[in-house]
Amino acid sequence: MLIIGITGTLGAGKGTVVDYLTREKGFNHYSVRQYLLDEIRKRKMPENRDSMVVVANEFRRLNSPSFITDQLYVQAVRTGKNAVIESIRTPGEIDSLRKKGSFYLFAVDADAKTRFDRIKKRNSETDQVDFETFLLNEQREMTSDDPNSQNLQKCREMADFVFSNDGTVNELYGKVEEVLRGIGL
Repeated sequence: MLIIGITGTLGAGKGTVVDYLTREKGFNHYSVRQYLLDEIRKRKMPENRDSMVVVANEFRRLNSPSFITDQLYVQAVRTGKNAVIESIRTPGEIDSLRKKGSFYLFAVDADAKTRFDRIKKRNSETDQVDFETFLLNEQREMTSDDPNSQNLQKCREMADFVFSNDGTVNELYGKVEEVLRGIGL
């Protein structure tokens, strides 16, 4: 069983990589975002990025920095199939998944304006922000000394493979396929 973790900046194309892995390679998909949204709905909190950060950091603080991805990993193991865990945000999550073996981390990034345009088209419940708020949200998640808080910059540095996604979807798919062949998939 192979696990691929996906990290990256807001709107960079993490979901596009997940779509490719699930559709073309038969991976099962496990989403940190969905895990958090389910909890936010149980708590009847506003469905926005602020709530996601609060809930995620609380889970990590009360349990461990890798709590959420550890829960998703347990679900993945039950199936025994290759899995992709989307939206890894802390170095602790990466460390925990690496210890389990057969793990690669993919990071996705693109120009900020391109990413903002993508989230506006995506139009999810957490994407209803202006460009300034988008940049502030990202900056809040970019670095932290707190192991229970998001640190996208460190996650990118820890990635096995980094994909620049300023081109077309097919170009991104080609880059992913090249890496998959390189790791024997």
